[in-house]
Amino acid sequence: MSYFLAKTDPETYSIDDLAREKKTVWDGVKNPQALRAIRAMRRGDLLFIYHSMGTAAVVGLARVAADVRPAPKNPKLVVADVEYCCKLEPPTTLREIKESGRFDDWALVRQSRLSTMPAPEAFVEWMRTRYPKTRI
Repeated sequence: MSYFLAKTDPETYSIDDLAREKKTVWDGVKNPQALRAIRAMRRGDLLFIYHSMGTAAVVGLARVAADVRPAPKNPKLVVADVEYCCKLEPPTTLREIKESGRFDDWALVRQSRLSTMPAPEAFVEWMRTRYPKTRI
């Protein structure tokens, strides 16, 4: 299983929206680096859902529900079907991630505008210790 982080503006689409709908299509990504991350996703992979506005934070988990496919309106782009897993309470803020000093070379810290990216194994392990009752 691989892990990724996907950013969303909570006013556009929040973890609460995903929880209510249970499933969505992760689309609208155009950055080549972010598209490479989506192309690497496979059914069963986990996504850390990150709210990029307000208090920037990892707020929940979703699972890739199917292998990625070309975007319906533009086959040069790709989309992923994702399904809600859970909210992470309390959220893990970007400030906490930065202050840990463990992830200075991760795109989340270095490239704040990148919308979708692989999550490093060290981050996954760190999150497991923060949420021991959650299946990460």
